[in-house]
Amino acid sequence: MSELLQNYVNGNWIPSQGTESLELVNPATGEVQGRVPLSTSADVDAAVAAARRAFTTWREVPAVERARYLFRYRALLEKNMDELAEILTREHGKTLSESKGSLRRGLENVEHACGIPTLMMGESLEDVASGIDTHTRRQPIGVFAAITPFNFPAMVPLWFWPYAVACGNTFILKASEQVPLSQARQFELIEEAGFPAGVLNLVHGGKEVVDSFCEHPGIDGISFVGSSPVAEAVYRKAAAHGKRAQALGGAKNFMVVMPDANIDSTVAAVVASCFGCAGQRCLAGSTAILVGDAYDIFLDRLVREASELKLGNGLDPEVNLGPVTSKRHQQKVLDYVAKGVEEGAKLLLDGRGATVEGHENGAWIGPCLFDEVTPEMTIGREEIFGPVLCVVRANTIDDAIALIHQSEFANATSIFTTSGASARTFEYAAGVSMMGINVGVAAPMAFFPFGGTKRSFFGDTKAHGRDSIHFFTDQKVVISRWS
Repeated sequence: MSELLQNYVNGNWIPSQGTESLELVNPATGEVQGRVPLSTSADVDAAVAAARRAFTTWREVPAVERARYLFRYRALLEKNMDELAEILTREHGKTLSESKGSLRRGLENVEHACGIPTLMMGESLEDVASGIDTHTRRQPIGVFAAITPFNFPAMVPLWFWPYAVACGNTFILKASEQVPLSQARQFELIEEAGFPAGVLNLVHGGKEVVDSFCEHPGIDGISFVGSSPVAEAVYRKAAAHGKRAQALGGAKNFMVVMPDANIDSTVAAVVASCFGCAGQRCLAGSTAILVGDAYDIFLDRLVREASELKLGNGLDPEVNLGPVTSKRHQQKVLDYVAKGVEEGAKLLLDGRGATVEGHENGAWIGPCLFDEVTPEMTIGREEIFGPVLCVVRANTIDDAIALIHQSEFANATSIFTTSGASARTFEYAAGVSMMGINVGVAAPMAFFPFGGTKRSFFGDTKAHGRDSIHFFTDQKVVISRWS
């Protein structure tokens, strides 16, 4: 029988109290790599109890000392980067370069959180009135939890817990039950870094764990990344139970291509944005709006460049398009492609039926590219989350911006142009939180905020950077008078 993962609670690896588990399947080979338990509310109770006990002493550890734990963990991530990347590729399907890239982005958040002595500083002003001074200080709140997605299982947890524990809170993570292996290995490194028992906890599971996180009176705040319907449900439930919440949802990211854009770099950026990580990222470009003459300039090049991607096992260094993460997700994406054909879009590149020799059981989808897509079509409205690019025509930049505003999502968007005027118009009017100018994946660095608006984000304090410090702390204002 395949190995069953354990939870990490109060500094110990312990079996889940749940009786059910799920198989973990390599999406490229179909090989079963282990099993993940579906933990229960009792498992959550144990983790919360450990985290609450640890909070009373962890919050008193000086910020500079808390940062030293993160420095040690950062060194361990660096040392074990190759091993973690291979685990991630085997569980998820990403290419090795994509796996390493995502780990690097996660590591950058650890590095940024190491600056907590500066990031947590308050402000002061003397003599706000005669003989009265005022200062602010930021204090940790308690126990936080995160529910993270399948598309970046090694990176996304690092958007949250390093900041939370650096601020003096304790933490419980529920990694995606589809791809928990890389996170289990990262918790072994957390243990090796020497974090005190109960400061960081890992509880595997599904919906019961999610509901318990949202409802548990011992958890003070929730971070979530996933689909918009679940993000909204988590946000509402967590808020109804008096918790802080930030819930990052889905996306329908538009890439506007102007006629004056550089042809080679634009085509490369659009194809990489859409098809990188098999389209399974919240910042992936999913719709290319070709403005005016850009349609005639770029369409054939986009089709040709996408058709030349090599599909295969991500462990093969020559492969630049891996499988989608599961057979179930493969079918979901294939259903979207079929729906696009049914609703009248023109399928110029059909990746259905793709196979890889020697890995016939893999969850394969080749690059798909639709032309003549309209905003009313299902593929024009909904998040596909796969290697599918939709092409839409627009007459002017204003028409392109109007198309962006029609979407219920507003996570990321990009424009490709050599015109500063077009770029400024786009930046001023597009109304999307994360923007790229001649950049296909508008992914902010760790020291800038990460998150969308509209149905792409529920909450008011985003991930990363100073927003994270604000989310994981309470700001106290002290007004003092001394005779």
